[in-house]
Amino acid sequence: MKLKICGMKYNDNISLISKLNPDYMGFIFYNKSKRFFDNEPIPRVNKNIKKVGVFVDPEIEYLNFIIKKYSLDLVQLHGNEKPDFISQIRDVKIIKAFSIDKNFNFNSTENYMKCDYFLFDTKGKLPGGNGISFDWKILTSYKFNKPYFLSGGIGLHNIEELKDFFSSTISKYCFAIDINSHFEIEYAKKDYELIKNFKNEL
Repeated sequence: MKLKICGMKYNDNISLISKLNPDYMGFIFYNKSKRFFDNEPIPRVNKNIKKVGVFVDPEIEYLNFIIKKYSLDLVQLHGNEKPDFISQIRDVKIIKAFSIDKNFNFNSTENYMKCDYFLFDTKGKLPGGNGISFDWKILTSYKFNKPYFLSGGIGLHNIEELKDFFSSTISKYCFAIDINSHFEIEYAKKDYELIKNFKNEL
């Protein structure tokens, strides 16, 4: 199981958290987010940690500029991006995020199969980072084999639910866990000990 820590911002915190060797670190390039990354550059981290740029309905020129500027490994699209937009992205892997509630139709993901991964997050007021979980049982309706990131309000408080989830067939195509707000000391500043404990519990 892979781990993504999203919403990173501060250089010293990035360097500290990188010592926990997450598989992915997420940097939000959406200026309406309280975790908007506008630093320069991203500190050097272990080359095994993949850098993910998170975007919400970006212009393709801006997206490509940021990919090159920060040497991103992946982009995560968290808005209403269309398949024809995604086909213009080159040289990085692509995560397409979907906002999930009890009425979500997983057939709507079928047009995005060119992406490398999906990400399932809780539908809320914000494009992401709402800090609440959706009912993972709805994933029994997911009939495709595209690997996905599980996101939305994940923290130490639901570690037993996570263990149950991963011991069930529902999690068959779950590739990674995406954590963020429940591991913060303040916006975008992550708690090293909390994340360490979370990893140990899993």
